[in-house]
Amino acid sequence: MAVGERQTFPLVPRRRLVGLPFGELATRRRGHGSDVIGTRPYEIGDPVTSIDWFASARLSAARGGDEFIVRDRSDDEAPRVAIVSDRRPAMGIYSAPSHWLSKPQAMLEASAAVTVSASAARSEVAALDFAGAAAREGEPYWLPPGRRDRPWLVAERQRSAPFDAPRDNVERALGCLGRLRSDLPSGSFVFVLSDFLEPPTADAWLTAVAHGWDVVPVVIQDPVWEQSFPPLGGVAVPIIDPAGGRSALIRLTGREARERRRRNEDRLRRLLSDFLTLGLDAVVVGTSEPREVDRVFVEWAEGRRRSRWSR
Repeated sequence: MAVGERQTFPLVPRRRLVGLPFGELATRRRGHGSDVIGTRPYEIGDPVTSIDWFASARLSAARGGDEFIVRDRSDDEAPRVAIVSDRRPAMGIYSAPSHWLSKPQAMLEASAAVTVSASAARSEVAALDFAGAAAREGEPYWLPPGRRDRPWLVAERQRSAPFDAPRDNVERALGCLGRLRSDLPSGSFVFVLSDFLEPPTADAWLTAVAHGWDVVPVVIQDPVWEQSFPPLGGVAVPIIDPAGGRSALIRLTGREARERRRRNEDRLRRLLSDFLTLGLDAVVVGTSEPREVDRVFVEWAEGRRRSRWSR
């Protein structure tokens, strides 16, 4: 399914909710949803499709006359979606047109993939980060779920907010969301966008999961320089200080380059393994190209769908 030029993905819960379609939660309001919440006598104006013919036949036989029973159903509503953005200085380096992954652009495109898909599912979108004045005052920037213009406000925040959040800002953000549970009920999706080179503690993740949220880490790492490392023995390689933006050249031997590759690949494997141990299945983004970002999220959702039906 496409909205504009973006391909959307379904909000597939990690665990199967019996009686509910993908990405929808039942309320106690009566409506045209999937869950039956009770039965009652037929009233003029009730749709014929709501009649429980078997129950009506039994009641009619017992009372010796025509009696009709209708099913009351809940009104399904889409889950809410929150986006947590890691805006520490290291996430703001390598902007275009460098040969490295532009993490700011990749974060923008990942956020767009989530907000467009949430809008297609009629979900309300929220956003939280610790950039700018929020970083200086220790309070988060919080865009609560609500009006239909939230996706555009989220995109504008991703474009304009600085990368000056503290190193532990993701862990702080998860803690802040715990105080905002009235805006994020159980069943809400929480997409956490970061390279996770400064990962939150296991306790922070477990606490978020304990709130009943579907927490999804979105790992934004350069596929060449962070997920792996190229064979650059004897070649001078530029490095950048995230805090000051200054660059310098370092020269690695072939052995040092191989060791960096081994460490980087092991680091990513451990990170994804730790997520699975915590009950989280991550999305790995190594590009800022919109169609490729959309493809990664679609494949993630399809993987969830297959794993749920195979249980």
